[in-house]
Amino acid sequence: MTSRKFRVAAIQMVSTPVVADNLVAAAELIARAAGEGAQLVALPEYFCILGRKETDKVDARERFSRAGDGGPIQAWLAGVAARHGIWLVGGTLPIDCGSATRILNTCLVYDKRGALAARYDKIHLFGFKRVHDDKVVEQFDEARTIVHGDNAPVAIDSPFGRLGLSVCYDLRFPELYRALGHCDLILVPSAFTATTGRAHWETLLRARAIENLAYVLAPAQGGLHPNGRRTHGHTMLIDPWGEIKAELDYGAGVVMGEIDLDHVAACRDSLPALAHRTL
Repeated sequence: MTSRKFRVAAIQMVSTPVVADNLVAAAELIARAAGEGAQLVALPEYFCILGRKETDKVDARERFSRAGDGGPIQAWLAGVAARHGIWLVGGTLPIDCGSATRILNTCLVYDKRGALAARYDKIHLFGFKRVHDDKVVEQFDEARTIVHGDNAPVAIDSPFGRLGLSVCYDLRFPELYRALGHCDLILVPSAFTATTGRAHWETLLRARAIENLAYVLAPAQGGLHPNGRRTHGHTMLIDPWGEIKAELDYGAGVVMGEIDLDHVAACRDSLPALAHRTL
């Protein structure tokens, strides 16, 4: 009988404003994961650049190309996937949208030959303000530099079952995951802030796994970045019953684990909640 178990890995990074340095760091972590048997590897949001200014990613934008020749980051992703013979979920990278001041925050997936398998442009743009003693001490507004994607939902068939794509802030919108349909593995590359991550990250990830009876693989940024931003980390793999199977709290590293499609089927057979939907 053909095995329905697969090794997967999520990469945690503490990305810098320098694209070349981030690619070197990511390459080392991917090589480690592939060397430990990972067949699918996922990078975090902004793996290639987390700039000193929000506009730095706009300056690093690339023209999208299915052939992988739209820019050095796309070429690197395709090349790494082919070199290691893995499926690579490319976190996110800045893709040109025809604007001089904004970009698309795009997740590209490459198969083991380095061919593009899927594209998803993040549709929910993070906005957050924390006030202390009547002063704004923390604020984010992604819409200033990012354009909403319009191609959701994106789910694809793969050797590892059906993959559903989402990015970071999407995690707060369960209707997106319902629209993905019956996925076996949901990807959530992220750069959650330390503030919102402490409050909600694990709860939201486990909820998405439980309500969709699917594995969730969430590669994250995790640490203090050169721009002073602190990201939450806690990259993790969660099974369809909501159990955390592997986790890394802070710092760069690799989270390894196994997904079992028979376990997905057994959970859905035991608790057929997806079949009981009435809306």
